[in-house]
Amino acid sequence: MPANERARELALAAAQAAADKKAQDIVLLDVGDQLVITDVFLLASAPNERQVIAIVDAIEEKLLELPDKAKPVRREGERAGRWVLLDYIDIVVHVQHSEEREFYALDRLWKDCPTIPFVDRDMATAEARGGAEGPGGEADDAA
Repeated sequence: MPANERARELALAAAQAAADKKAQDIVLLDVGDQLVITDVFLLASAPNERQVIAIVDAIEEKLLELPDKAKPVRREGERAGRWVLLDYIDIVVHVQHSEEREFYALDRLWKDCPTIPFVDRDMATAEARGGAEGPGGEADDAA
């Protein structure tokens, strides 16, 4: 059975929180048809351990701010900061150091599962403005 609406809501909120902390390669996999223990895997990467932890903290804060607050039932890997797993029952969040992401290749392992579309709010806003900003963030008038 595909991911339920609650799982999608949690996954999209968590993905935006990760994007806000500059997570890389954010992917939402609908694993509901393959697993009975969860509906969505969120995969995200960071180039260093401090950023992994910052992304995880931001996700936890964001999901606690939702009207139906969500707290992880399990949290693993925080001490090393290379791969942190947050289990929210409906979704499982994997925030990995870029090297772990490449080595373990969860994306490839679950490639047969459909993805849930996610567009970073900041990217959508920039595209809506036409992407006409120069390197300093100001409109580029050169034509």
